[in-house]
Amino acid sequence: MPTCRRKRVVLTEPSHALLQAAKSNPDKEVYYLQQTGEIFETYDAYAARMSFYRLKQFQCEVTGKSGLDYFQALESEQQEAQTMHSRFPEPLKAAVLKVVQWQVVGRLDHLVEAVFDRFKDRYFADEKVLVDVEGDKFFAKVVQVYPQKIDPGVVEASSPNQASSSTSPPQPPPLAVEDNVQIHKIGGDLKIPIKEALARDDPLKYFYKVQILEEQHDKSHEKGKASLKDKAKWSGRLIDVQCTAMSRDRLAFSKSILRRFIRDCVDRDAAVASPWTVKEAIAKHYGVDSVMPEETRKGVENIKKGEIDKRKKIWEDKEGPPTKKQKKMTAAQEDRGKFILTKREREAREKAERQQKAKEEAERLAAERKKKKPIRYPTEDMDVRISDKEKKAGVKVKKPIASRALLPFGEDQATFESFLMAWNFLVVYGQPLHLSPLTMDDFEHALRHSVIEPPCPMLCEIHATLIYNLRTVPFNRHSAVLSLLRLKNGLEEDHKVFGVTIDELAAAMADVGNNWERVPLRIQDTRAGWEDALLGCLKDHATVENFPRLREVLTALLFAPEPNVESSTSSSSSRISSPISHPLTIASSPGERYHALLPADRIAILAFMCNLSVSSKAIHTHLESCEESLTALRKEKIEINRLKKQYAEEMNVLVGEIETKKESTPNGTVEDAAMHDSSDLSDALSEEGSETASATSGRQKSSSRQKDLRQRAHAKQREIARAKVAAEKQAQAEHRRLDEEVNKLERRLESIEREFRKLLGAIRVKPLGKDRFHNRIWWFDGMGSMSLLGSGGVVQYGTGRIFLQGPAEVDLEMMSKREEKDA
Repeated sequence: MPTCRRKRVVLTEPSHALLQAAKSNPDKEVYYLQQTGEIFETYDAYAARMSFYRLKQFQCEVTGKSGLDYFQALESEQQEAQTMHSRFPEPLKAAVLKVVQWQVVGRLDHLVEAVFDRFKDRYFADEKVLVDVEGDKFFAKVVQVYPQKIDPGVVEASSPNQASSSTSPPQPPPLAVEDNVQIHKIGGDLKIPIKEALARDDPLKYFYKVQILEEQHDKSHEKGKASLKDKAKWSGRLIDVQCTAMSRDRLAFSKSILRRFIRDCVDRDAAVASPWTVKEAIAKHYGVDSVMPEETRKGVENIKKGEIDKRKKIWEDKEGPPTKKQKKMTAAQEDRGKFILTKREREAREKAERQQKAKEEAERLAAERKKKKPIRYPTEDMDVRISDKEKKAGVKVKKPIASRALLPFGEDQATFESFLMAWNFLVVYGQPLHLSPLTMDDFEHALRHSVIEPPCPMLCEIHATLIYNLRTVPFNRHSAVLSLLRLKNGLEEDHKVFGVTIDELAAAMADVGNNWERVPLRIQDTRAGWEDALLGCLKDHATVENFPRLREVLTALLFAPEPNVESSTSSSSSRISSPISHPLTIASSPGERYHALLPADRIAILAFMCNLSVSSKAIHTHLESCEESLTALRKEKIEINRLKKQYAEEMNVLVGEIETKKESTPNGTVEDAAMHDSSDLSDALSEEGSETASATSGRQKSSSRQKDLRQRAHAKQREIARAKVAAEKQAQAEHRRLDEEVNKLERRLESIEREFRKLLGAIRVKPLGKDRFHNRIWWFDGMGSMSLLGSGGVVQYGTGRIFLQGPAEVDLEMMSKREEKDA
């Protein structure tokens, strides 16, 4: 197994949740890493693991090569293991593994030494060896093993190290052993001391029947070789030999290759005195028992207990003075000592774990800092990384997936676009329409309102204000009826929609909503009658050309289905709009039928009314006022930037003055004053010194004068220091005042930016930008009558979403031309 920082790399196991999901959904898509067999549920986990494997920090455990990635190290280990297994004698593998199983040896080198000493003179059937015959070495194969030769006369007594041949086929001795398990059973048992094993199972007493295969081409044996004719007689012969005349090829059996074989086939836990165990797959292949015998288990536990007691004794010896004999402790003291010892061991272990974790975390952070490079904006959206500071601030780490199904009325693209346009119009022009700001979610829920009682106040207010606004827009009386009659000429005579003909629809429209431009829609009456006024507005403004679903909408507003049909369908409302599938045969009124109108038709009505309202006088007046406000804001922004620059220059001057005053201490002034006073003092002292006949009264006057001079010097120094401190305080106060003014200007600039966005959104909405695929990114919050900040600085939202619009035809043509050029 490749190692990373001296630790074996542990493969990732599938999570329990993934295993349960695989049982319930066998066709679940996962990410499979073929080289290691690991399974990942997400692409991020797969990519992170693959990036880890590609790092050049792994080491081949067999060869010791470093600076490899995981797959290179794994390939190196597999190649070395394949070479080693092909060289190591196959008959010897099972015997070595059975001996190594459950052995408690501290170091692998000690285990290799013990195994090598036991098996260097012991051979097994079917093993290829080198045999010394009359001074020449031949390759041979062990055919049969005899624990003890019955007839020693076959072996020449004169040369015990040389093999003897038999001219006739040898008869199998009665003590021949067919089962290799019984061969060298005592001598290969590491639990038995080596001297006792040699006495009870001496390898020199074994005889081996071998078959000569061919001569070894070794120049060191050319002297003393017989003639070619003599050498040819040994080929294919069966001879009996002892271990003294046998040896193994150093490339097949040595301490080095034995160590590699054992290390590749065994493993052990990290606990104290843990036994070496053969890996389960290898043990099954070579018939090694994988269940620890009870006797062996008790022996391992005793060894482990003895090792722990030994370490504990060493630790206890360190606790007391090494030169002073410790007193015998009572039972309570022993218990307390054991408790303290256990506590200290636990604290030491926890401290070591904390240090190791801190070291690993520091290395990981250092590696991440080394990899990370500062992002230069503007940049691609896929290159943006969320910093640790943003994560702590609550930024979502997992990016939301763009989905059309999550959009309001996203089942139909045209319906969603009309819905978004209508909501944006109502929010942007909320001031001239006298509408309060509303969120997109509230607007969506209002359009899905499908019961007649209680009514939806939001729909009442929206339709009422649009009807009032459309009264100022010129219209043609009964334009809807005229367009329907023109449509009738191109259709069959009895063509029906929802079971209603055009003539029946025109007759039903005749007496509904005729005075819609004059009917009062009072708020005190909850805008009663707005449904009839809506139908009248559609009669005079809509045509089949500018409102394609005019006939279907009017029919749904003026006719109702049978009562039993309506009761069965009104009880269930679905999020997805479904067309009316039953005929409307009973005449009704818009006030009774609007609640049954499909959300798509309601959106179509509002989109039509919003398009008409753009040409109204109120909207035009609002646009002009927005232009004037934008001009005023631009001028104010220029003035604020000028003041901000002026304040910044004044602050820099004050900072320079403060630093200059701090550097230039009043030592010079104080020293000058002190020097002046000291000169006066020296003159006075010289005059007094010239009068050598002065008495004690003269000395007293001199000391009092010196005291006065010192007091005046200290007073001047304090006055200079007070003036300096006062000047610094005044400069700092002025600096703070200017800083506060700059902060006020900054806040005003932020407010201007928000106001600018609100006003500019009423005139011309612009996207935030484009991505590399020319998808336009839109953000509609904070426009028109809706501000980004509410009272008290609370953040408000309108849509709460970022919208992505596909590329235009011009962009698609440009991208296709670029691809053709690159190709």
